[in-house]
Amino acid sequence: MNLYYSMDKLRCSWCGTDDLYRDYHDNEWGVPVFDNEKKHFENLVLESAQAGLSWITILKRRGNYRRAYKGFDPLTVARWGEKEVLELLDDSSIIRNRRKIESSINNAKRFLEVKEEFGSFSNYYWHFLDGVPIVNHWTNDSDIPAKTELSEAISKDMKERGFSFLGPTVTYANMQSIGMVNDHLVSCFRYEEIENISGHVFKNSNNDIG
Repeated sequence: MNLYYSMDKLRCSWCGTDDLYRDYHDNEWGVPVFDNEKKHFENLVLESAQAGLSWITILKRRGNYRRAYKGFDPLTVARWGEKEVLELLDDSSIIRNRRKIESSINNAKRFLEVKEEFGSFSNYYWHFLDGVPIVNHWTNDSDIPAKTELSEAISKDMKERGFSFLGPTVTYANMQSIGMVNDHLVSCFRYEEIENISGHVFKNSNNDIG
């Protein structure tokens, strides 16, 4: 079933034995993100930075990214130019890739445009699902797709709006992370917990999705 057993709990195998990865799996992955714009922007930057790399590579640097990106305030990042790009390229604590860095600045601008149009980025992103998370029922890691028709549709729409480095695979990874889909294996202890959290968060969200 591709599960990792530890501390009397069955977990998805991808988090392995790494404490940081396991903590992310146990407390963040799959929890719906609605009313937190900075968290949404952080995820977009980190998921796009991950392209071609493993998530643990980015996760280990997340604190450095939060410092370098000023707490992931899109208003601040959107104002950056070549000076800030060079500063980030000189920062060995993050992934020093010019295209990804320039993309993050571009995406901050597009993020603000979407926020202005929809009231929040969260409203925009969740409107593709009418605000209701997808509940999957995977029993093996091999069953979980790398992308879906929905992630392709979202990625296409974002590309048309000017976003970059957010292809359908990166988009699906982000959907998993922010709880648009519950891709914990059904035997993982977090599967039912996420279902309970999803119902509570959706019921109490102040967002007017749609």
